[in-house]
Amino acid sequence: MTRYWARTLWFAFISLLLIGSVSSLKQSAWAWETSGQNRILGEPSGEQWGSSAVVSVEGVGTIRFDPTQVRSKRPELFQEGHFSLFDVLVHLHQKGHFTMEYHFDESLNTYVIDALNGSGHWWYSAYYDGGWPERSVFRMDHYPYKDAMVIQFRTTSPEFLAEVYQTYRDEVKRRQQSGGRVVIPTVELRGRTFTKRFDNVEVIAHNLRNDVFVEGTVTAIDVILTLGAAGLITYELQWYDSIGTADIVRSYWVNGINGDSSEGRFGFVYEAGSPSYRFFRGNHNHIPSDIRVINAPEYLEYFWICI
Repeated sequence: MTRYWARTLWFAFISLLLIGSVSSLKQSAWAWETSGQNRILGEPSGEQWGSSAVVSVEGVGTIRFDPTQVRSKRPELFQEGHFSLFDVLVHLHQKGHFTMEYHFDESLNTYVIDALNGSGHWWYSAYYDGGWPERSVFRMDHYPYKDAMVIQFRTTSPEFLAEVYQTYRDEVKRRQQSGGRVVIPTVELRGRTFTKRFDNVEVIAHNLRNDVFVEGTVTAIDVILTLGAAGLITYELQWYDSIGTADIVRSYWVNGINGDSSEGRFGFVYEAGSPSYRFFRGNHNHIPSDIRVINAPEYLEYFWICI
C-alpha cells in the first residue's frame, strides 16, 4: 500500500469514528423541517471565545493572544466578533510581535503577505479541536478561527504559492464570467446507493450560518441546500456542539442525502476546489462545510465513506 492510500484510509477511518460517535454527541433537541423531506436538526449555540489562545510563527516563536480583541479585515464576509487565520496575523503585527507588510489582491480575492520580519512566501498549517496537521490550499483570510484550534505560520516555496494563487485567479475569473454569481462547473454526490452529477450549478446563499458570516456569503453546504430547494435531492443536516474527543465542533454536518444516512462507520465527507489539489493535496480539509466559504471552485463533491 502506498503512503498516499494508507493516509487516505486513515483519514476515512478517523472521520467515520467521529461520524459514528453518536453516544458522545452533544446536540440540541431543537429541530425544524425546511420543506418536504429536507430537515435541519439543531441550531447554533451561543459562542463565547476563550480569554487566551496560542499561535506559532516561524522565526518568532509561540505567541499568546486574546481572541476577543481580534478584528476581521474581511467585514464583507465575517460578522463582527468572528475572524480568520489571517486576521490573527494582522492582530499580532499590530500588537508589535513582528512587522508585516501585506496587501489585498482583487485578482485573487485574498490578502497576500508581502513580508513578515523581512521574509516572504508565508503560509499556514491549521486544524480544529480533535484534528491533526493537514495540507491545505484554502484562502487564509477565509479560514474561520475557532477556540482550541492549532495555528502555525511558516514560510513555504514561491512555486507552491504561485500555483495556489493561480487557482484563486481562475476562480475569480470564473465568478466574473458568471456575473458575480457562484457557479460550480461540476457538482457530484456519491452516496451509498446513488451517484448524481450536476453541471454548472448556481449556488444560492441560504445564510445557514449568519451567526458567523454576513448574509449573502456562499458556503459549501449551500450546494446541498440549493439542490434541495430545487427538488433535486433530499437532505438532513445536524448541528453538533461536540463530536467524540473534539469538544469544540459547533457546526452543521450533512447527516443524510437521498435517504443515505450517517450510521456507525458510514457517512458523507466533502471537498472542493481545483482538481490539481484533490484529496490530500489540499482540498480535503477538516473545515466543516457550513463554514467553508466558496468563491467559484472548479468542482465540489460530497461522497460516502465506509470502513
